[in-house]
Amino acid sequence: MLPVSEISRIPAHVSIVFICKDLKTLPTGYFSAEELQFIKKWNKEDKKEFFSFNRLNSWNFVQIVPQEKDPFKRNESLRKSGDSLSSALNENKSREVILYNAGVTPEEFLAWAEGLILGNYQFIQYKTGDEKKHTLEKVSVYSPKMPAEWLDYLNVTCKAVYKCRDLINEPNSYLTAGVFADEVEKLAHDAGAFAEVLKLKKIETLKMGGLLAVNKGSQEPPVFMILEWKPQKPVNKNPYVFVGKGITFDSGGMNLKPGDSMYTMKDDMSGAAAVATAVCAVAEARLPVHVVGLIPATDNRPGPNAIVPGDVIKMYSGLNVEVANTDAEGRLILADALHYAKKFNPALVVDLATLTGAAQRAVGRYGIVAMQVKAEKELEDLKRSGWEVFERLVEFPAWEEYGEWIKSDIADIKNSGVAEAGAITAGKFLERFTDYPYIHLDIAGTAFLDKKDSYRGQAGTGTGVRLIFDFIRHIALAKQNI
Repeated sequence: MLPVSEISRIPAHVSIVFICKDLKTLPTGYFSAEELQFIKKWNKEDKKEFFSFNRLNSWNFVQIVPQEKDPFKRNESLRKSGDSLSSALNENKSREVILYNAGVTPEEFLAWAEGLILGNYQFIQYKTGDEKKHTLEKVSVYSPKMPAEWLDYLNVTCKAVYKCRDLINEPNSYLTAGVFADEVEKLAHDAGAFAEVLKLKKIETLKMGGLLAVNKGSQEPPVFMILEWKPQKPVNKNPYVFVGKGITFDSGGMNLKPGDSMYTMKDDMSGAAAVATAVCAVAEARLPVHVVGLIPATDNRPGPNAIVPGDVIKMYSGLNVEVANTDAEGRLILADALHYAKKFNPALVVDLATLTGAAQRAVGRYGIVAMQVKAEKELEDLKRSGWEVFERLVEFPAWEEYGEWIKSDIADIKNSGVAEAGAITAGKFLERFTDYPYIHLDIAGTAFLDKKDSYRGQAGTGTGVRLIFDFIRHIALAKQNI
């Protein structure tokens, strides 16, 4: 990850970005009167907000904060501007840049820095040729009035997003369920969090029927990962539990996916990667909130023993599920994890999953489908964090009528319903395995992109990491201020 450090003085001959709201707050000695007049003219007449000046051995840049009343949109615009400069610096083979706070809020300043850092991400370890590796390797910030821990949070969250993207982008030829568990254990160890990995025999002993059923077509055994960060004096009595869907590759099983739709299915563990890296980020930042991560993981293959439509599975909860479609496998493994979450007497459970094409078709790459049961206030808080990090949530209803569409004639419930409202019926299926405040997040549209989208990049985006961290950080702040 591109590290960010704070400095107390500005060295010579280093490229500098001055982030300001007004030219009057720019420090003297860096720009001539003619340059300032040029900036003023084009900012006023063409609404130009970013300016660059070549100093031969370095560059000076000016970023004027957009005149946008909505602070969330304003910060998002700054992130995108930071990403654009990241590309330009690498094109110019720059190795270092200084970000200078010339009179903007810490939130605005760090939004710009966040865009720069996340935009610098690359996944090129399988390239053997002369691939263009980014040259930018050092970012320093000069912002005397910024709270000290905020820069630490920026580093922690950006590092977590980088790792989340790495995990998603790894091919299944490397990232099997077992290797995924090894990676998560190492992450937890480095962050100071507790990690336990339940393997096949333990999963069989617990009778986690959903996870075992999906794994039947695979040659790789399943795992069930448990992460926990419990500080000495947590602000919460009952933990916040996050559950991530960990399908390391989804062929569709016996309901084989058609055409090219299988090509990106290494990303079907994006929810699990987000949960693992976010929980470890909370631990690394030492936030005083008790959090738990639960991650069931396997691939979904059409092997000789694979489940087929019409099979009935006895789940970990004791419910019997009719398999209507083997490509609706994610909800089967999540159901076991949601029932397991009851052991923690949770204050709230949130799952993250690339669950349905219906969610992707409904909101595309701009939103996350959200549903809640007994968690109306918590979802509003999560929506607020969604705006803060610009991973916006679109609430879908959890009306009881939708439950009618997944009733089974031969079992308690079936894993897939009619064609309509597929994202909702998936959430209603999962609801059957909960008895606590619960939020379901379907990240199918945002987790993996076929082309670059500013600082979110291309391929794995790391959706959910910043969302969870911001949500937990605000819980800590709210509880500590009481």
